[in-house]
Amino acid sequence: VQVDVTKMQKEEIRRLTRRYTVNIMPIIGPHSDIPAPDVNTNAETMGWIMDTVSMYRGATVLDIVTGKSTDLGGSLGRREATGRGVMFHTLELLKRWHKKPSEITVAEQGFGNVGSVSADLLHKEGCRVVAVSDVSGAYYNPNGLPLRRMIEYCATSKNHYIEGFDAPGMTKISNEELLELDVDILVPAALEQQITIKNVDRIKAKAIVEGANGPTTPEAERILAQKGVIVLPDILANSGGVVVSYFEWVQSIQSFFWDEDEVNKNLKSVMVKAFSEVWELSQKEKITPRDAAMMIAVNRVGLAMEERGIFP
Repeated sequence: VQVDVTKMQKEEIRRLTRRYTVNIMPIIGPHSDIPAPDVNTNAETMGWIMDTVSMYRGATVLDIVTGKSTDLGGSLGRREATGRGVMFHTLELLKRWHKKPSEITVAEQGFGNVGSVSADLLHKEGCRVVAVSDVSGAYYNPNGLPLRRMIEYCATSKNHYIEGFDAPGMTKISNEELLELDVDILVPAALEQQITIKNVDRIKAKAIVEGANGPTTPEAERILAQKGVIVLPDILANSGGVVVSYFEWVQSIQSFFWDEDEVNKNLKSVMVKAFSEVWELSQKEKITPRDAAMMIAVNRVGLAMEERGIFP
């Protein structure tokens, strides 16, 4: 649904969401397709979808969506899960580099759920986050940004933008300039097609950890690979959200809910295992992490199809 939510009243968004839910009800369900939040949606949106379906079914259907608020049966840790997964993958990469977080600089494009959470967590691990951005622009300090204060500011600012925040040593730059900063780790956590054939030659980061879906075009990634830049692909790096969505689905089905430590512990286990499998295959076959991730995925599907056979 193509609308500018910043120009809509809450009641308009709610009515739109409920109408959209009615239209997609034939194709969604706990054992078919389960919606989850993404750009311009949140836990409240998921609650409206759940409520709409429940009204039609005549009973509360917790497992129809994920990303709900905890008051409506959502999972603790779900909102932070994608950003936390980005953090886990980044730290695993640093281990392969034999680098300490304190030796690393990070730039984050995007300051929503993924960007703000991953930046905050990487900062807490000791990384120096020198730049972040949102639609109002990018903000840079080579000595590191006061992330906790920025997050607190955005919680109450207009449209939750960074614009208007001020800190010593911080300057405003463009989103394009942020992508081209000389940093160790670049996390594109905004929209797709941010690193393209037009700007790839100016990318100076040593590694790109894709917090968004499809931020790097295939043509650009081929050039990055030739330059020796590691790209941790979206299907690996930002999978924390869908993993905890699965955890939420499990909890909703059982009506038995985990504490946040258990959610985060299980998420870390899945993320570390996935990273290790992808990294080992990419090193063994001398291929990119994306190709390795795709090979693992296709192989799993192929093995399952072979075991099940073809019907009829």
